[in-house]
Amino acid sequence: MSGLSPEEQLQIIKRGTVEILLEKQLLKKLEKSYKDKKALKIKVGFDPTAPDIHLGHTVLLEKMRQLQDLGHEIILIIGDLTGMIGDPTGRSEIRKPLTKEEVLQNAETYKQQVFKILDAKKTVVRFNSEWLEKMTSMEIIKLQAKQTVARMLEREDFKQRFKNQNPIGIHEFIYPLFQGYDSVVLESDIEIGGTDQRFNLLMGRELQEDAGQVPQVLVIMPLLEGTDGVKKMSKSLGNYIGIAEPAHEIYGKILSISDELMIKYYDLLSHISLDDLNTLKKGLKDGSVHPKKAKEDLALEIAERYWDRNAALKAKEEFETVFKDKGLPDDIPVFTLDADEQEIWLPKIMKDAGLAKSTGEAMRLIKQGGVSVDNEKWTDPDKKLSPGKDYLLKVGKRRFLKLLCPA
Repeated sequence: MSGLSPEEQLQIIKRGTVEILLEKQLLKKLEKSYKDKKALKIKVGFDPTAPDIHLGHTVLLEKMRQLQDLGHEIILIIGDLTGMIGDPTGRSEIRKPLTKEEVLQNAETYKQQVFKILDAKKTVVRFNSEWLEKMTSMEIIKLQAKQTVARMLEREDFKQRFKNQNPIGIHEFIYPLFQGYDSVVLESDIEIGGTDQRFNLLMGRELQEDAGQVPQVLVIMPLLEGTDGVKKMSKSLGNYIGIAEPAHEIYGKILSISDELMIKYYDLLSHISLDDLNTLKKGLKDGSVHPKKAKEDLALEIAERYWDRNAALKAKEEFETVFKDKGLPDDIPVFTLDADEQEIWLPKIMKDAGLAKSTGEAMRLIKQGGVSVDNEKWTDPDKKLSPGKDYLLKVGKRRFLKLLCPA
């Protein structure tokens, strides 16, 4: 256990939070933990509905890491069963269910990525199918009987769908009950979640109280805006920073965020101490710290966390070369075509070289003006390149490719 007092621990836990329900109860739990030298059980659940994790997901993981550093027990719930139901939070329509195979495949990727933040040896990983699949029909009915349809319709997303006469699947009502039941099984002391999960988190408290347990305290974290500074970070919106992206992508994308958003990123993602964070904020306010220098430091820290120091420094050097000197990175990947290629279709090249996930995505990037060939915009996705020469491709602001086309 950490030698920090309950009050000192509370200040660390509060960093970057939107709300703690309830703070006095949290302090009591911390005091008891400190006195008994017994770790608190911290629960956080992730439904592996997509394979990759971005910085928005890591907001919860960073809070988990802080509590782990304080000596508390982190329980990472992989919602393999709830993931097949689909979280209705924020949805205007019924979510397409995933197969067991898709969920498990995504879960493996999740585990690989979360341990870039958490200590794998000190983290308990549980799949909620362990207990949810064992429930009998009667046990599920009894669980459903603990809530009413009226209570479920208090959720803003359900309320709007009901008002707009959009379908609501009965299975969607089960989702928050199952998430809450996870807390009962684990007897969790604290659950961490985003503001969009408030209803689901409260369900855990209610079910724990009904089961005669001391209800968990809720640590509610904000949703992280993406690189556009407006909408929640999301892969589908293209405003995300993936933790598995190359170091130069991470570095460059963080430098692209606004000065105002940078402070929120520091609050939620940086590992600098509270004292250093407060000093930084004061310096930015009185002008003694330049926002650009602060942003470079943050970009370097995040890139180093998910890669290493050398990769982060190289990313910084490449960025300065490309944007300050208008030069090119030293290590541009090379893609060589077969000598018998007669028609060179750029969208296929981008897909095969890993510059786009599909030819459809490549075509959209070309039409949006995000692709250049030999420093000239390439806006026609159907236009072919000529064999017998080499090309320099640029996608977005930071991705380059040398395309070798033998005659």
